[in-house]
Amino acid sequence: MPQMKSGGLTVALVKPGSIAEEIGIGQGDRLIAVNGMPVRDLIDYRFLEADENVTLDLQKADGEEWVLELEKDYDQDLGLEFEGDGFGRTIRCSNHCIFCFVDQMPPDLRKTLYVKDDDYRLSFWSGNFITLTNITRKEMQRIVSMRLSPLYISVHSTNPELRRHMLGNKKAGLIMEQLQELAAAGIEMHTQVVACPGINDGRELARTVEDLSGLWPEVRSLAVVPVGLTRFRQSCYPLRGYTRAEARRLLRWLQARQEEFMSTMGNPFVFASDEFYLLSGEEIPPVERYAGFPQLENGVGLTRLFLEEWEKARVRLFRKRIEKNISLVTGVLGEQLLKPMVAALNRVEGLQAILKVVRNSFFGETTTVAGLITGTDLLSQVLSSETGDLLVLPAVSLKKDEPVFLDGISLPELSRRLNVPVVAVAGPDQLVDVLLEGSPKAAWFTSAGS
Repeated sequence: MPQMKSGGLTVALVKPGSIAEEIGIGQGDRLIAVNGMPVRDLIDYRFLEADENVTLDLQKADGEEWVLELEKDYDQDLGLEFEGDGFGRTIRCSNHCIFCFVDQMPPDLRKTLYVKDDDYRLSFWSGNFITLTNITRKEMQRIVSMRLSPLYISVHSTNPELRRHMLGNKKAGLIMEQLQELAAAGIEMHTQVVACPGINDGRELARTVEDLSGLWPEVRSLAVVPVGLTRFRQSCYPLRGYTRAEARRLLRWLQARQEEFMSTMGNPFVFASDEFYLLSGEEIPPVERYAGFPQLENGVGLTRLFLEEWEKARVRLFRKRIEKNISLVTGVLGEQLLKPMVAALNRVEGLQAILKVVRNSFFGETTTVAGLITGTDLLSQVLSSETGDLLVLPAVSLKKDEPVFLDGISLPELSRRLNVPVVAVAGPDQLVDVLLEGSPKAAWFTSAGS
């Protein structure tokens, strides 16, 4: 048996009808190099395969070595998928952040929920936020040479001493030097601050906003999000959440800065997360104030898009008769958003809708977002007699690729124990689809007893 080479990517799937299938690549083969360059991960593979003339160094599953030469269109995919999503071992986080949400997780949840990653590759590929404290000089050079852009960076503070304290890492004080290097290379960056009352807000936040706006246009946005706290903080750094009045003051200060940036840069640059608006009761800004929504995954602008989607979707309900009795579930923060929507649904002939606000006993009542609703809390707070004909949940409370809550309870189990069909929708459009078509046209659908 020939000696197996190290490195490369192991083929997990060959797409039917693809170039890879035509030239004999199979599952279990290892792609070692493309055009003579080693393939370390999916980024290398995508970067190197984007050519018309491609040479592949391959090791077959039985150890035989192949060299394949082919011609293709510049942007034509070879049709390969790799084990481990093509990234292999994730770069782990060595920080000890005073606000780390993972450190506040209860025991016995899914193992993947306790993984702390700080991988620059996943920042480029998937939009994960990184701190740049767990990056080597060689990796920094790779970002620059391959122009891995955009990156999403957790800054929290540009004060070196404060950032070292907040992240629990001596390297954290280098943030401005790192950002300046990336900016000089033309790397687009989107940044965030997890705001902790009395620690990195006030004058410290003003300093951070000023420093980061000075790196415009390479630093394209800054999101300010409130610290998330659970009841499992007994051994963690003492922190508290924002009061309604504090959230309102912070918002008004940020809105004043937005006005300044609009006049000087033509862009609002700094954005508050939706949670601040819902907590404070302040009006959600219009679409144009979000500058193309650069930080949706960070909870910045999702509420505005929800409202815009509802205004369009509700038109489809005009002059309809819908014989249904439904319950809509949300978290504490979502109540003020969904109340007008439920009132409008109850004006549809034949339709009865109630809003069920679920308090988060699992993580603690300071956790108020819909994305952290658990099956445990639903089962303890929602009675079968209250659900009507259909229970509607926010899809954000489930895994993206599986109908399972954070506490491991599945949608079918919830449906079975409540004895009611359950549907998880991603927004108003899917909700209206379900109401009009009477079909499981939603993110997830489970019929009663399934």
